[in-house]
Amino acid sequence: MTKKTDTARLSRRSFIRTGALGGSAAAATVLAAPPVLAQSPIVMKMQTSWSASDIWMDFAREYVDRVEAMSGGRIKIDLLPAGAVVAAFQVMDAVHDGVLDAAHTVPVYWYGKSKAASFFGTGPVFGGSATTMQAWFYQGGGAELYRELTQDILGLNVIGMMGMPMPAQPFGWFKQEVNTVEDLNGFKYRTVGLAADLLQSMGMSVAQLPGGEIVPAMERGVIDAFEFNNPSSDRRFGAQDVAKNYYLSSYHQASESFEFLFNKDFMEDLPEDLQAILKHAVEASSTSNTALAMREYSKDLAELQSDEGVTVHRTSKEILAGQLAAWDTLIADLETDEFNARVMESQRAWTEKVAYYELMNAPDLGLAYDHYFPGKLKL
Repeated sequence: MTKKTDTARLSRRSFIRTGALGGSAAAATVLAAPPVLAQSPIVMKMQTSWSASDIWMDFAREYVDRVEAMSGGRIKIDLLPAGAVVAAFQVMDAVHDGVLDAAHTVPVYWYGKSKAASFFGTGPVFGGSATTMQAWFYQGGGAELYRELTQDILGLNVIGMMGMPMPAQPFGWFKQEVNTVEDLNGFKYRTVGLAADLLQSMGMSVAQLPGGEIVPAMERGVIDAFEFNNPSSDRRFGAQDVAKNYYLSSYHQASESFEFLFNKDFMEDLPEDLQAILKHAVEASSTSNTALAMREYSKDLAELQSDEGVTVHRTSKEILAGQLAAWDTLIADLETDEFNARVMESQRAWTEKVAYYELMNAPDLGLAYDHYFPGKLKL
């Protein structure tokens, strides 16, 4: 950390304590201060890893709306898209350095610092959903393991929280049909995190790219197949213009959530009620994001088929089985690291218990859907 960064951080912290929040120095002169200064909001600079047009920016805006409403305007968030201050994959460093106060991203985007980042969203699939694994984060020991990784092992000056358990990510977009593991051989494919190791072991050549670079890479031939996340994001950046076969269902990234990052000094210098608002707005936006995602993802999936000429497939059971076999090999390699082994042991124990309940208790929704909408499902 540079001296310049330290000075800027101390200056900002001093302002927060004594200016915006009414510290002891401000308290002594509050009667003489103009009312507008006494009520000035704290402006929190928050950058996402998404383009301005991505639905995930809409999700981030829902967080901003809730923080500003719950704080009564005491916090204002300057929300910025990817690239406004730093590149999509660089927000963790920017929050650590205090260049940004906060970020809306995913852990896999700082996978270059530690493969363990993937465990907090895009790790092995032991049988639980994204909801199962977000519950692990908050109730099964995941948050403490995340703190250990970010603060103790990597020495990052950040506080992180998870919000919105995402639907399992589709296997993605292909120019031709893929039905067997052999069909995947030689594809130049975009994904991120441990999924890159997983699919490379299945014969694909993998490039790790942020969302905004995917379509240009397809057009230049740098890649010839890819996944990003969901029908709405994919449609907005033009996936349907470069490929027409869209494969739903996959084990490569089945349990991801958004990551809300905060500079630790910034967060801890806030009064406790504002810290609580930043924290609990993650939970509130998680609910609103899920509702918006269900509406928009399903609408865009239908319109990709009806308006854009996209053929929607279900990933074959052979490829899914191949992914699980590849996970087995990758897990064995990852377990040679002590921290990785502890994280996966924690996740397995949680999933064995919690997903057993979830799966045993869940009615056959496909049967009910087919009863009322016969012939549509191709499972």
